[in-house]
Amino acid sequence: MLQNIYDYLLLLSLFSIWIVVLMNKILVISGFVSYLKNYKRSDELIPDKDLPFISVLIPAHNEAKVIAKTLKSVLEMDYDKDKYEIIVINDNSNDNSAEILGKIKEDNPERLLQIINTDSIIGGKGKSNALNIGFTQSKGSFIVIYDADNTPEKQALKELVNAIIKDKKAGAVIGKFRCRNKNRNLLTKFINIEGVYFQWMAQAGRWQLLKLCTIPGTNFIIRRSILDKLGGWDTDAITEDTEISFRIYQLGYHIRFCPHSATWEQEPETLSVWFKQRKRWVKGNYYVLIKNFKYLFDRNTGPIRFDLLYFAAVYVLFLSSSIISDMIFILGFGGFIETTIMGYSLLLWFMAYILFVLSVLIALSAEKGEINGANTAITLIMYFTYCKLWSIVAVIGLVSFINDSIFKRQITWYKTERF
Repeated sequence: MLQNIYDYLLLLSLFSIWIVVLMNKILVISGFVSYLKNYKRSDELIPDKDLPFISVLIPAHNEAKVIAKTLKSVLEMDYDKDKYEIIVINDNSNDNSAEILGKIKEDNPERLLQIINTDSIIGGKGKSNALNIGFTQSKGSFIVIYDADNTPEKQALKELVNAIIKDKKAGAVIGKFRCRNKNRNLLTKFINIEGVYFQWMAQAGRWQLLKLCTIPGTNFIIRRSILDKLGGWDTDAITEDTEISFRIYQLGYHIRFCPHSATWEQEPETLSVWFKQRKRWVKGNYYVLIKNFKYLFDRNTGPIRFDLLYFAAVYVLFLSSSIISDMIFILGFGGFIETTIMGYSLLLWFMAYILFVLSVLIALSAEKGEINGANTAITLIMYFTYCKLWSIVAVIGLVSFINDSIFKRQITWYKTERF
């Protein structure tokens, strides 16, 4: 009897893993099609004289190591300097960020640069609260967000503006973000591949298939009128970018993907920093899933039902199935349990692994310089290493989310340690 239960559990878990892997494969292929269609610009950029006034918000908390480089790159964007303001929200920092920012402002008296230094009374309550503070001080008809560790390419802002002005139904437009320190160590190489695969190609695929995207935390533009309607960012949301994406769609707008806009950001270089960052993301995504779960059964919700289904598939179906299948494999290999379909399940597992590897390699081929022998070798071991680490952090994040919900813990900043 127990043997049959193990067989059923193994088959069910492998089938569930196959569903998620296949979904990602379809997204990557669609993303590659989008890449082939859009890798060269097909329209002209809006003339400089017709560009609107933009507000660029940069929320920062203890970012002294990186904020100067970020602000310098934003000051040097290829955009009329009189048509965009920069607002840095130095949110309750206890390092020397204020001195660094004050010096940059002093050196650029002709620029529309505002530094907001908050304290623990009005600030220190997370990124959403910091963005809301900056938004109240902004004047632009469009709002652009960059994280404090970003170095956007010179054309990034103009590309975002061009895309949103030419698409009246776009409530927001997102660009790409790439790993600036990808060659630092094996972890950053994993993160770089993950970014190309799950962010760049998956976003392009969702846009190609469903005209659907999810806002990342950086390098995106949103209409001021929409933020006014929404009342700004949800201060209870850790992943405020994902949360606001759902509310934009509920207003009847879509979120467009612009592959021509790119920014480079610093990723975690140690496992401890990576674990803290990803645990935060997991907790935030569970919050978004639960908050919007009711829309999964609402026929009028539109394409965001796919995102809800995808979140549920990844954070519930795939995660539980991965844990179950791994446990059965380990126990079976150790002789603690017996199954009659282990051979067939190994074949299904191996086919899923091959599908995963092919999907990643297709994604890498769309980004200049990423398809090479080193990245191919890293991809081959990624499923057994980096992906398993994600499963662990997803479980830890779920437990932490439940604890936070029970004890009503207040949202605060978690700053990814910089290097």
